[in-house]
Amino acid sequence: MIVSLKNISYRYPLEKESVIHNVSFSFEKGKVYGMLGENEAGKTSICNIIRGFIPNFFQGELTGEVFIKGKAISEYTVGELSSIVGYSFQNPFTQISGVKETVEEELAYGMENLGVSPEKMRRKVDELIELFHLQPLVNKNPYELSGGQKQRVALASMLSLEPEVVILDEPTSQLDPKSTEDIFEIVQILKEQGKTILLVEHKVDLLAQYCDEIFVMQKGEIKFSGKTEDVLTNPEILQFGGQLPQATLFCLKMQERGKQFAKLPLSVDEAVSVLRNGGLA
Repeated sequence: MIVSLKNISYRYPLEKESVIHNVSFSFEKGKVYGMLGENEAGKTSICNIIRGFIPNFFQGELTGEVFIKGKAISEYTVGELSSIVGYSFQNPFTQISGVKETVEEELAYGMENLGVSPEKMRRKVDELIELFHLQPLVNKNPYELSGGQKQRVALASMLSLEPEVVILDEPTSQLDPKSTEDIFEIVQILKEQGKTILLVEHKVDLLAQYCDEIFVMQKGEIKFSGKTEDVLTNPEILQFGGQLPQATLFCLKMQERGKQFAKLPLSVDEAVSVLRNGGLA
């Protein structure tokens, strides 16, 4: 397992109650994991625990064990951990360095700080420009970009360090449908490259399409976890801040009217196929 949390609980400084309660899970290399939950369910706190910001920067009381690549997270330096675990913020504005005048320079900034050779840096920047379709933006100031463009640049900058684990904390919250689609296409590419990805996202139809497994959190606890097709077809998750894909909700409504499905679909295409093929129980 590339990431393992065992019996993790966490309380922020000056707070009386813990925000994370006895959470345990493991991530396999190369899989995409989705995390659902209402606001203040503890999703971002889990992200900060995995990347070492809790308790190193936020302080507070953390109990339990966190392992990255089989090694206790406490044994890594901040620099070592940042090269393994990459994190993308909800608001890309907070991830732009503010010290570079062009997108091209912004993409190289993290590598400069780690002392990457100019030759390797140039190759990586060119690769990221191609992957994220940034050719028209390379000479623009990062702060003059649209929200969707900033998000792409912020994500590309994070990936310039070639992390093995990628955490995307609501990466599409400020994006239009086209930019959202672009981000999820990049998620698919990263999966094909063998990255391990944690997606915190409310757009459940896209999670259903791209994720291997799903976690549903409520009040600092994992209420459901398992394969995507099992979790996102279970109406019980609605009681715990989870969501179901539109196609699944539609078929559940049909079941209330007497139709029975051998298997609930996750997507519109699956629903159409089931109905056309008479896939009723």
